[in-house]
Amino acid sequence: MKKPYLLFILIGCFCNIVYPQQLRIKNAEKDSLVAKAFNLAVKTIDLNTRDGILAAGADYGGEWTRDISINSWNGTSLFRPEVAEKSLWSVTINRDTIGHQYWDKIIWVTGAWNHYLVTGDKDFLKQAYICSKNTIADLEEKHYDKKYGLFMGPAHLCDGIAGYPSPPFDPEINSSFVLDYPNTNEMKSLSTNAIYVSAYRSLAMMGKELKAPASEITRFLKKEAELKKQINKNFWLKDKKRYGYLILFDGKKDSSQEGIGISYALMFGIPDKKMANEIFAGIKLMPEGLTCVYPDFPRFGREKPGRHNNILWPMINGFWGYAAKEYRQYGIFKNELENEAHLALDADKGDNNFREIYNAYTGKPDGGWQSGHTWKSCDHQTWSATAYTRLVLYGLLGINFETNGIKFTPYIPEGYGAVELSGIKYRNADLTIRIKGAGKRIKSFSINGKRQPAAFLPDSLKGDVAIDIEMK
Repeated sequence: MKKPYLLFILIGCFCNIVYPQQLRIKNAEKDSLVAKAFNLAVKTIDLNTRDGILAAGADYGGEWTRDISINSWNGTSLFRPEVAEKSLWSVTINRDTIGHQYWDKIIWVTGAWNHYLVTGDKDFLKQAYICSKNTIADLEEKHYDKKYGLFMGPAHLCDGIAGYPSPPFDPEINSSFVLDYPNTNEMKSLSTNAIYVSAYRSLAMMGKELKAPASEITRFLKKEAELKKQINKNFWLKDKKRYGYLILFDGKKDSSQEGIGISYALMFGIPDKKMANEIFAGIKLMPEGLTCVYPDFPRFGREKPGRHNNILWPMINGFWGYAAKEYRQYGIFKNELENEAHLALDADKGDNNFREIYNAYTGKPDGGWQSGHTWKSCDHQTWSATAYTRLVLYGLLGINFETNGIKFTPYIPEGYGAVELSGIKYRNADLTIRIKGAGKRIKSFSINGKRQPAAFLPDSLKGDVAIDIEMK
């Protein structure tokens, strides 16, 4: 397949742009913030591709299941499908079971289902379904707590002990790895359980697409519904009007605000409408955005933020911004779209570098404190970059992959001007997407100059395809 190139253009209020490999703007006082960040994000994907496998970042390898799954899901399956597929298989054991850190590796199922929606590759889906079923069966047997109806293990993002209160943290233990601390394998966290909700839904959709036995599909849907129920029962805090963070091994609960857990809960439809509205109304944000775990644990603070505590991971903010757009919280979405670009581009912040972690007060790169020292905020972190491609692709442009095509639900803020994305290979078509106007409602939707009754691109189209959308 011809290697795609990307062109993301904001014109109208800005100007004309040409993008062979690098974004250029002519006759403008300043470059488009969003366009520059988006194209830098795509370049970061290529920068971190090694031997066909997508690494976690410039300072990391590609061995983390969560990173590869998230990065494929956030856009790599669209931009570089061969890289996404090879990367997804690289963290499995003989393509039969999902490998690496056990507690949240089930997010691979979500990444794999999305990969199929993008590519339509049935052979990939058949093996991914086998791999996913084998893995969920093993995890249900070994890591499911029947008393709570929840899965055990650390929080999704927090493989470092800085992300946890004391206990389980113990200053006498000299290790950064969470499972080196007593009873941490018995914890239950919001984020990890939310991932299982998505995995069950994805398994059901895989089974349906492959015409698996109805009883198999029904089982996964029942598991999804039951897990949602138990999450709401065990994690919802009525007084705080949001979800809590952890249930510790002794049953004690930590009521901290977990940014990624709350974002996933919203994305996967776990709270009802009233609960979701309460979350958006009461969420606690730092000056630079939603942090990993809020507030500071007593051993950390403004001058010494914990690496997985009250500190900014852009990957979280990408999901938070996307969740806001899905719930029509457009002000929050726009803020994240622009703030994430500033974090990556501004000279006093990322300086054209999607860094791994930022200080929540200043926006400066800050790896946070853990195990007796301050860590590095690593360079060109892939999931910081793909968090931004998610905000643009699925948020701004409103791309929603379905089994038989793409549904469009864009939101263009006032003042952005016209938007164009070209050079995208989707199945057998080469897409150019152009959007004029602003707002959340579509006035007209055309494919190759022909107006359509719905904002939907069927997957049967081939060759060059121009999509024109006019917003009200």
